[in-house]
Amino acid sequence: MASRSTIEAQDETEAFREEVRQFVTQNFPDELKNTGSAMSAVEGPDEETPAQQSWREAMGERGWGVPTWPREYGGGGLTRKQAAILNEELAKAGAYNPIGGMGVMMFGPTLLEYGSEEQKKEHIPPIARGEIRWCQGYSEPNAGSDLANLQTTAEDKGDHYLVNGQKTWTSGGQWADKCFCLVRTDRSDKHKGISFLLIDMDAPGVEVRPIQMISGMSPFCETFFTDVEVPKKNLVGEEGEGWTIGKRLLQHERTNLSGGGSMARMMGASLPDIARKYVGTDAEGRLADPVLRDRIADFEIRWSAFLLTARRAAEESKAQGGVAEISSVLKKVGTKLGQEKAELTIEIMGFQGLGWEGEGFSESELAGVRAWLFGKATTIYGGSTEVQNNIIAKRVLGMLDHQ
Repeated sequence: MASRSTIEAQDETEAFREEVRQFVTQNFPDELKNTGSAMSAVEGPDEETPAQQSWREAMGERGWGVPTWPREYGGGGLTRKQAAILNEELAKAGAYNPIGGMGVMMFGPTLLEYGSEEQKKEHIPPIARGEIRWCQGYSEPNAGSDLANLQTTAEDKGDHYLVNGQKTWTSGGQWADKCFCLVRTDRSDKHKGISFLLIDMDAPGVEVRPIQMISGMSPFCETFFTDVEVPKKNLVGEEGEGWTIGKRLLQHERTNLSGGGSMARMMGASLPDIARKYVGTDAEGRLADPVLRDRIADFEIRWSAFLLTARRAAEESKAQGGVAEISSVLKKVGTKLGQEKAELTIEIMGFQGLGWEGEGFSESELAGVRAWLFGKATTIYGGSTEVQNNIIAKRVLGMLDHQ
């Protein structure tokens, strides 16, 4: 017989589930069913439709766009179990979380850990409501994999810093309102000379130049800082703590680039569905190509196992107070699986997977080709696979350098 506490917990769970269902029924526009994502809404060039804005504002008012963030900063204040229920009910209704982007995936969690109370109150609520876009100022032309070699300087001018330098691969920089940026405040120490600064993208002296990719998209930019004045209040942590703060943010980024986050959303339609459409089935309803059946089954098993591992790792990290070096493992494996799926998708589609423009190709086929090309970058950005291998060797497996 179940205890009273167990029954009460079950009742509370069902009550919350019903609350979510009613909220979705009352606020989620039917025209948005099974469309869109937080990534495209926040980081793309398109303006919101009235329906998208209404849904974002409804979720933002509840704080459910960032369900586990503290209520005092605009989050939902939910438990992990309640957040899981929220995601389940959104999925059942064909709804999506309209609040996302780099503010949610990377900067927000980092600021909650390292920011001052004043900074949290200023920056977290707009992120939680999906009202602001952030971009990342990390990589430079001569500081990619060796990020600590960055040379963008922030000179102390009393009540402000004067920033000069260049960043590259600034994702969403042409649309962003603000940038969380690693700068050099001390040239005498490679790592301890780095600080973490928040810069307004419309400040005088900030210039953004989009970079076009082979996929035809321009999701990132070169960003130039010329005598940009940044108030001292925009320094996160102390001077010289930027490398520590920046590494923590990268752990959040890598977790979200793996199956724990955006990579899972980027996977698109299932391989069996794609194969049934382009290859067809036999008399027993199985895929007509037995070798392809085996390859798809092998991939689906490995992808499902990875998702379960990613979920377990995320829960363990949260229980320990945040993300950890395991994020490098997730990023390495998850992005590789994403590329593998894209390659197999193109192969299954045959000639229909070779289109770039013109008649004879559907929108989904053209999008698949572009996604395949875009996916080539996933094993580079957020820290290349080679960098992740080094982190895994040193910090996960405990291997030391021998010179």
